[in-house]
Amino acid sequence: MKKNIYLDFAYFIILASTFGAVLVLGAVVAPVVFHTDVITVNLLIDPYNAGIIMGEIFHRFSYWIYFVAIYVIAYEAMAYKMGQRDAIGFASAFVVVCTSLLFSAIYVPKILSMQALGVEATQSDTFENIHIASEIDFKILALALIVLFIRRLLILRVPSK
Repeated sequence: MKKNIYLDFAYFIILASTFGAVLVLGAVVAPVVFHTDVITVNLLIDPYNAGIIMGEIFHRFSYWIYFVAIYVIAYEAMAYKMGQRDAIGFASAFVVVCTSLLFSAIYVPKILSMQALGVEATQSDTFENIHIASEIDFKILALALIVLFIRRLLILRVPSK
């Protein structure tokens, strides 16, 4: 069974870049957008408008997340057919796909639709709960991406018997 080094390399690049993007969006972009009062002079973006900006950023990022979910499914199916069966790899890939789809297909559209209803909708308990759930989902996605990356790297390094 011949391994395709280019597919493996592309997979690692996609996993690593997505992990990096999740970290940057969550730890760098969001705090900057939501705390303009600390950074800018004479320019204050209220939380509602900051949320609109972040919503658009996450909406655009969702297209990448859909691609990643599809790529993970395809790669892991190919690896499975080639005999590279691993419970940790499969579990982390499953979590990557599920959290990706939850974020892109459920949380982002729901948050955007509530933002479209106006400020009042974004101040509700429902919005707050959805927002918190999306943050938790994003953190789980980051963890699953790094676990999948490391596990696949270890599997690739260890020669098959």
